[in-house]
Amino acid sequence: MLNHIEGKIVEKTPTYAVIETNGVGYILQISLNTFTKLGDSEKGKLFVEQLYVRDDLPRSFGFFDVAERGLFRHLVSVSGVGGTSALLMLSSLSADEIQAAIATGNVALIKSVKGIGEKTAQRIIVDLKGKLGKDELNADFFITSNNTLKEEALSALVALGFNKSGAEKALDKVLKTEGTGITVEQMIKSALKNL
Repeated sequence: MLNHIEGKIVEKTPTYAVIETNGVGYILQISLNTFTKLGDSEKGKLFVEQLYVRDDLPRSFGFFDVAERGLFRHLVSVSGVGGTSALLMLSSLSADEIQAAIATGNVALIKSVKGIGEKTAQRIIVDLKGKLGKDELNADFFITSNNTLKEEALSALVALGFNKSGAEKALDKVLKTEGTGITVEQMIKSALKNL
């Protein structure tokens, strides 16, 4: 599993980018927001998310920052929302607009995205309203090293067989009570006490 790819941008369109690193070119589907943020740079770094449509058809998505990737992960966790639909949402609306629409129950705004019907928009709101915490509404939260530590700890807990949602809540509780100066190992141990 890849976390990010950094290298020379050899091709970039509003829907995909090719980043070359160590002689290998990686094609990643991107949102319009990521396309805009990459600008005219010759080099770039994209955070990666891979989805398997079928066993033999992996698709790789690239995001300018981990905040957008985190929102993408939440969106594809909703039944009926695939990678293409989630990417279309992130291209049509900003991450802040999507999060605000979920928080306020604004079905009309989410439904305004091509391919998202009323039932899917309602399902997105119902499924994600409680999952997007205050920290997730602040993009700066995702830039901190604690989020990288949190992601590592979350991956470890999920690999151990714990429910992702429960593990995330336990890790958030650890970060609030123990602060920022802890290691991944300490974070996992403390989270295990809360699971």
